Amino acid sequence: MTRWAMAADLRRCVGCQTCTAACKHANATPPGVQWRRVLDMEFGEYPDVQRAFVPVGCQHCDEPPCMDVCPTKATKKRADGIVTIDYDLCMGCAYCAVACPYQARYKTDKPSFAYGNAIESETARRDDARLAVATKCTFCVERIDAGLEQGLTPGVDVEATPACVNSCITQALIFGDLDDAESPVSRVLAENRHFRMHEELGTGPGFYYLWDKDDDKEPQT
Repeated sequence: MTRWAMAADLRRCVGCQTCTAACKHANATPPGVQWRRVLDMEFGEYPDVQRAFVPVGCQHCDEPPCMDVCPTKATKKRADGIVTIDYDLCMGCAYCAVACPYQARYKTDKPSFAYGNAIESETARRDDARLAVATKCTFCVERIDAGLEQGLTPGVDVEATPACVNSCITQALIFGDLDDAESPVSRVLAENRHFRMHEELGTGPGFYYLWDKDDDKEPQT
């Protein structure tokens, strides 16, 4: 089996928002819609205050709450763990956006562009099927599927890897197959302490956050 997943190394992320920009360029999402966001967080008390940058988006859950509430069954989960939306079935009720504990879904009723009129990249990638329906991060599923058809490995080969991962200037984002022990994401999870956002809700997120080395495990070579 295959279970695609992503990890974000919180020690590496510098909050540059390059992943956000790359996602917008790749998917031509309208202003205000960010399938890949980076939260800027501060915690602690003066003078011991720390800052962390946390990439967020659709978590591609094992048990996606958005799928359970969808009255038209437009939201589905593939066998490889990627949660998709069938725009032909979606009626734009936004139940899924309310149900999502990660605030990862958007609905745009009419076209809008960053500079008033569509620029070349927006024209090339715009998809009117995404109007008046729910939208979200797809893990760049088209790149994954096209890459697999060419014998490429998502998370290793750039052409088959999500745009946000490719763009990360600090290599803080990692992608791969959880069911492959040698994949990039499996290796970093084996070597580092990690957590998943709102894991207590039982959603089984497919997005992991690394925060420290696991001293109890030997690094893989």
